Amino acid sequence: MYYLVTGLILVASVLLVLIVLVQNSKGGGLASNFASSNQVMGVRKTADFLEKATWGLAISLLVFSLVATMSIPRNESDIVSTSLMQEQIENAPQPGAIPNLPTATPETATPENETPPAGE
Repeated sequence: MYYLVTGLILVASVLLVLIVLVQNSKGGGLASNFASSNQVMGVRKTADFLEKATWGLAISLLVFSLVATMSIPRNESDIVSTSLMQEQIENAPQPGAIPNLPTATPETATPENETPPAGE
């Protein structure tokens, strides 16, 4: 199902790009090519068709994206990896429980703190 929807998204995206490139914001584009010949559709009908096709493909692309999000395959390995990460988070030591190690500052020896030798 997911791969089918992904294929539909790709097809809708390509068609949307092509239809947008065919249009011209100034009223030209594909509609201007049919200005001299009114065989099946007129100029205005071509522009209306392209506009409706653009909106239809944009809405279908949105719907296909939502359907693809809901149909992403979920494996048991995803659940296991999530539970392993949750277990590591729960077993992590608390920041306050880590012992404070002494700093590496040089000790200054003063005569008052020194102990006299045992022989004196």
